[in-house]
Amino acid sequence: MDTIRLISPIDGSLFAERPVASDSDINGALDRARAAQAEWARRPVGERAPFLLAFLEALVSMNDEIVPELAWQMGRPVRYGGEKGGVEERTRYMVDLAATALADRPALDHKDGFRRYLRRAPLGIVMVIAPWNYPYLTAINTIVPALMAGNAVILKHAAQTLLVGERLQAAFDTAGLPRGLFQNIVLNHAQTETLLGSGRIDHINFTGSVAGGRAIERAAAGTFATLGLELGGKDPAYVLPDAKMEHAVANLVDGAFYNSGQCCCGIERIYVHEKVYDQFVEGFVAETKNYVVGNPLDEATTMGPMAQARFADAVREQRAEALRKGAVAHIGMKVENDREGSPYLAPEVLTNVDHQMSVMREESFGPIVGIMKVRDDEEAIQLMNDSQYGLTASVWTSDTDRAAGIGDRIETGLVYMNRCDYVDPGLVWTGVKDTGKGGAMGTTGYDNLTRPKGFHLRQVI
Repeated sequence: MDTIRLISPIDGSLFAERPVASDSDINGALDRARAAQAEWARRPVGERAPFLLAFLEALVSMNDEIVPELAWQMGRPVRYGGEKGGVEERTRYMVDLAATALADRPALDHKDGFRRYLRRAPLGIVMVIAPWNYPYLTAINTIVPALMAGNAVILKHAAQTLLVGERLQAAFDTAGLPRGLFQNIVLNHAQTETLLGSGRIDHINFTGSVAGGRAIERAAAGTFATLGLELGGKDPAYVLPDAKMEHAVANLVDGAFYNSGQCCCGIERIYVHEKVYDQFVEGFVAETKNYVVGNPLDEATTMGPMAQARFADAVREQRAEALRKGAVAHIGMKVENDREGSPYLAPEVLTNVDHQMSVMREESFGPIVGIMKVRDDEEAIQLMNDSQYGLTASVWTSDTDRAAGIGDRIETGLVYMNRCDYVDPGLVWTGVKDTGKGGAMGTTGYDNLTRPKGFHLRQVI
């Protein structure tokens, strides 16, 4: 029997193993989803909300078990408490927003004798293919609004975080969500591709690599399923002379190294105005040296292992290439088990870097960051845009108008000022270029999980 095996980055042990679904399991899940969705779509939005809030309560009640479970699955230190805060914020926000976002929208021009409006109708069955790096948050981004909008959801979670799908299923079951509306299924790659090409899925949401996104598009070609793809990133930051330096340093260090740098919107390259470059680098290096790398089950650990050894080895290759080309490494932290073939990796800060180095061009998705000196805004903008990716970008300054003006010229899905590595549920989560297409959160998230349906009702007297 084919199985999915979860190898823990903590010690390389087999932490969980599950059999993949059979063809009959998959077909049964789709049949249940279609039947349940038809009934669910007839319920008013206000009647759906209590189920989602009960789900949230059930999930949050498991947090003491979830936190160490996450450490074993993908290496995040227990001291950070899992993803409870973000899950609560996003779930409550999207549930509260649903009535407004899904309300009928009257035509802008009035015509006597006619009732004309636009309604947001559910798509049907939404398939969520979730990643391991923020396994609850990334899944919640689509699952909650999809259900609130009247869809059914099929979840295929990453092999590295197999147990997350089971936790979500248990929470929905506890909440009493009608059977078939949410189903967690264990699939291998071949089964996933077959399902995507079956024509039985109406919307596909995928978070992962650019290569993975292309594979999703190929698999779904010709089915006319809509797609939401959040793919690679190389998110930049620009520090201006008037930035609050202590604030910028503390937040950018956290933005670069939290979750061992395995963040979709983690800071991977920093451009600093020449007037404050030396001061910034000094503070950034000092702050980075405070990290404690080790077993994520230890409360003293602030950086655990990367999820897999091959991810850490890719970062080691980027660092070695940069050093060969003249980069300067500033940390050099000695960490037990930091060697080729190990997921344990110390954070590193590089200067004297340029865009001929892969560490400034290609996604790192690990605890490494390059810092470049720039002359002015023009050079910073040019360098920030010199990338195939575009998820978020941050500008660090005391001048809001200047930040907004710079943000207008950056090729990115989201612009921050004086913060980074955050998803604002009231806006949109989207990318440009190779980072993907579609968008989650806010009213845009609801628009992408529904279809427009026009009503043109004429009165005849």
